Amino acid sequence: MLNFTRNINNGGDAISHKVIPFKFAPLSASLLIGLGLLGCQPSTPSKNQQQIDLAQTVAEQKELVPESTSTGVKADINVWPQQQAAIAVDPILEQKIAEILAQMTLEQKVAQMIQPEIRDITVEDMRQYGFGSYLNGGGAYPNNDKHATPADWINLAEAMYQASVDDSLDGSRIPTMWGTDAVHGHNNVIGATLFPHNIGLGAANNPKLIEQIAAITAKEVMVTGIDWVFAPTVAVVRDDRWGRTYEGYSEDPRIVRDYAFAIVEGLQGAVDGEFLSDQHVLSTVKHFLGDGGTEKGIDQGDNLASEQDLYAIHAQGYVGGLNAGAQSVMASFNSWHGDKIHGNKYLLTDVLKGRFAFDGFVVGDWNGHGQVAGCSNESCPQAANAGLDIFMVPTAAWKPLYENTIAQVKSGEISQARIDDAVSRILRVKLRAGLFEKPSPAKRALSGKTELIGQASHREVAKQAVRESLVLLKNNQALLPLSPKMNVLVAGDAADNIGKQSGGWTITWQGTDNQNSDFPGASSIYQGIASAVDQAGGQVQLSVNGQFDANNKPDVAIVVFGEEPYAEGNGDIDNLEYQRGDKRDLALLKSLQAQGIKVVSVFISGRPMWVNPEMNASDAFVAAWLPGSEGQGVAEVLFTDAQGQVQHDFVGKLSFSWPSTPQQSAVNVNDEDYQPLLPYGFGLKYGDKSTLANDLSEDNFAEQTEIEDLALFERAVKSPWNMYIATVALDNNGLPQIKDRQTLASSMAENSALHIRTIDKVVQEDARQVTFKGEQMGLVGLNSNFPRDFRAYQDNSVLSVQIQVQDKLEQPLMIGMVCEGACLGQFDISEQVNAKVNTWQTIQIPLSCFAKQGFDFAKVIVPFYIATQANTTVSFSDVVITNVSASDNSQVIDCK
Repeated sequence: MLNFTRNINNGGDAISHKVIPFKFAPLSASLLIGLGLLGCQPSTPSKNQQQIDLAQTVAEQKELVPESTSTGVKADINVWPQQQAAIAVDPILEQKIAEILAQMTLEQKVAQMIQPEIRDITVEDMRQYGFGSYLNGGGAYPNNDKHATPADWINLAEAMYQASVDDSLDGSRIPTMWGTDAVHGHNNVIGATLFPHNIGLGAANNPKLIEQIAAITAKEVMVTGIDWVFAPTVAVVRDDRWGRTYEGYSEDPRIVRDYAFAIVEGLQGAVDGEFLSDQHVLSTVKHFLGDGGTEKGIDQGDNLASEQDLYAIHAQGYVGGLNAGAQSVMASFNSWHGDKIHGNKYLLTDVLKGRFAFDGFVVGDWNGHGQVAGCSNESCPQAANAGLDIFMVPTAAWKPLYENTIAQVKSGEISQARIDDAVSRILRVKLRAGLFEKPSPAKRALSGKTELIGQASHREVAKQAVRESLVLLKNNQALLPLSPKMNVLVAGDAADNIGKQSGGWTITWQGTDNQNSDFPGASSIYQGIASAVDQAGGQVQLSVNGQFDANNKPDVAIVVFGEEPYAEGNGDIDNLEYQRGDKRDLALLKSLQAQGIKVVSVFISGRPMWVNPEMNASDAFVAAWLPGSEGQGVAEVLFTDAQGQVQHDFVGKLSFSWPSTPQQSAVNVNDEDYQPLLPYGFGLKYGDKSTLANDLSEDNFAEQTEIEDLALFERAVKSPWNMYIATVALDNNGLPQIKDRQTLASSMAENSALHIRTIDKVVQEDARQVTFKGEQMGLVGLNSNFPRDFRAYQDNSVLSVQIQVQDKLEQPLMIGMVCEGACLGQFDISEQVNAKVNTWQTIQIPLSCFAKQGFDFAKVIVPFYIATQANTTVSFSDVVITNVSASDNSQVIDCK
């Protein structure tokens, strides 16, 4: 049974609550999926600078054109300078496109626009449908094997290619393309060279190095038979709470512009050189447009920038990338003033294909078309009409999408001309890439040359990138560089952890569940330090918790610590305080200093963070970002050689401003009121005086921070949440399992346990009425694609819901929340609602009560659910996280 418990009434409206967990532990994978816990990126001038320097500084740009917005407000196309295409029109190539197009059926054309994922199609599906492309998402591998060999990757590429050119079923011989997320090297493949993530490369401020990194990445990708990479990310991040901050090179659009040009040239080859030769792959500039500027840094959220800022800040990566000849652009998940980009014709067609003269193709992001108003993953004519050329459609949704798109063309909902334009763009890129003439993947020039995967020369470039990305923030009494002849203690849980130093998008999507053994040929930061010290005759000891032999006290401690790996969505936080509420790394630093040991902190992170206490407890402090597979590069900067000579000085400079408070998440160079702790461009070199105070304020302003109400459901479900219904059943072991989970897409829905519909409480459709049938447990909840950080609310806020029950309950009515990692908190409110049957009342549950049940507010995946097996009708509205005290019509759960 689910083992609900009853409340114990102590009189009045305050209710004491005895808790026995809602036996959801251990949670099975199917239950986690049901609750939403599991899921299914000033510089030196670059080459041809005069060609791409269309943008002036942000300050200059703001004076050129008045602000304008999008939806409901007239847009100003003149904000967008008319560019020239990087590649001149080739009449011969265009004639080939027309000839191929004329021979294609509608079904063949639509198949070119469908991009499924390798976990959801077979080689026979490719033979039957002839998809124009396919992909592997993060954490997807041939044969579902994380340790798939390069030969396994090649075999799949060859099989898919041969099926695509087999015309026996679909009548088409157009070769397919394989796309992959190679965002810091060929990061899905075991043994590949992993470079620092983009935030570190931005600190290096070396476009030539970026071009070299991209060229190496292209080679390692081509070894596995893949044609196309989804890189570079050219987001200009405005709020560092965003979980993809590390995929941005800089908060300065000029660096992003120059880097975009460099990396596209490195991946594809120069337009006037070896463009798309057998040494290069197709690149994708992403995500168009404004992904780095969403409100509060919420992934897939809403960008409210003016149109002028959208160009001057957020579009500069496309100015650079498209002028280098990028052949694909990925549409973004985010909205601009409420319009999802996947369905925004003005930006995708009028701006990108018109003013930017882009003649390649626009590919969607992971079912991003399904987020467009009126769309689903299975049907979205709006996205095709807006200018999306390829639907990225993982999961089984690809088949109904294919069928529905064909039907929509036949009905005239999508014009034949739009389909022909999309397919012409796809064919243009394939012809430019030589896919019709190149050998099959297994027979290409670099295919199977496995010695290139993680080759020593590639790792040397990666080490250079590590060295140049490090930023020295503090160096009291010139502690650094260190002599390798010292007695060195290496501590911290990131010291000997290659997965942690590499971050997200590393073998797995989120970069989690990796061991050092998953990185053959790589070096952890500790291994690099040990090598340097051992060779010079010093002593080195590794102790994650900082313990050491009292008879062998170290001269210095290098503590390597920082953020756990994360990727999109999972990395979103609500302020920048490091280890808020759990200062275990600070305790380690303080314990070492208290023993009279000099401390060098090496901080691993995907963004600048508020680490004032940790800085105060450090004699030297290095921002190492996410250095990738070559941790040895860190030691090459921290230590002199055996003769005491500096091997490599610090050259990295902050490409993101460093915050002065946990709340200062949106501090960017050129802001009117610019007061960071450390400014954009800061970075010490050896010999520079350390300027950072040793008594930085450690006030995190938690008490003074005004916490706004967080509406989850008010009249409608609030972004980024979705409402779903489900049933709960027991499996053969007696454990509850979520069944028949449905995300709501209409005003009413039903399953075997309940029926839900919209009703009018105060205004039209501002509440939901749930009729529970009483035959099995039913559940209504809110969930997000990714966990959200609610720690700011947990001490002084309540989960508040307005609720009404039609009849007196004889069984529990549970309200709960679910957090990532198989944890939940929940309460039976039947006694409260029974006191006022058929009356609207407000139930408030202090979040501190959930905390007492062990709830983790750092990773909230379901902020509200209601569940019962009673035969009753329950209506609810206004689900809010608030610190407003209860009203006369409220009942507050007392869990003391």
